[in-house]
Amino acid sequence: MLVRLALATLAATLTTAVFAAGPADLAFMRGSWEGRDGPLTFEERWTDEAGGLMLGVSRTLKGSRAVGFEFLRVEFRKDTVVYVAQPGGKPKTEFRLTASGANSATFENPAHDHPKLIRYLLNAEGELVAELEGAEKPQRFVFKPVSR
Repeated sequence: MLVRLALATLAATLTTAVFAAGPADLAFMRGSWEGRDGPLTFEERWTDEAGGLMLGVSRTLKGSRAVGFEFLRVEFRKDTVVYVAQPGGKPKTEFRLTASGANSATFENPAHDHPKLIRYLLNAEGELVAELEGAEKPQRFVFKPVSR
């Protein structure tokens, strides 16, 4: 009984923390970011929040040729926060915020094939790390800030 009560209290606390997340909690994602993996360069750009929305765009380059792009947004809704991805301009897929902390956010959609989980974190070196997990091999992208 005591264990059940403790778990229920922990679940309520985590749920409240996630629903209480706001634009300031995801501010660590803002800005221009760039990373490299062999011949590939990957970029993400995130705007400040305005009107309950952060907008993002990503692009993958191989040399000087674009080989992929994605439209992204984070929507701060009344009772939740949702990450919306549109790779290659395809129809949107939504991922709900399931955990957030200082400089980290985890979004999940268990019904999606890949990814099921998208996690962003700002590491101690000031790099933005994006991790994707799901049916395929986990992916990890490390971005450095771009100053322009």
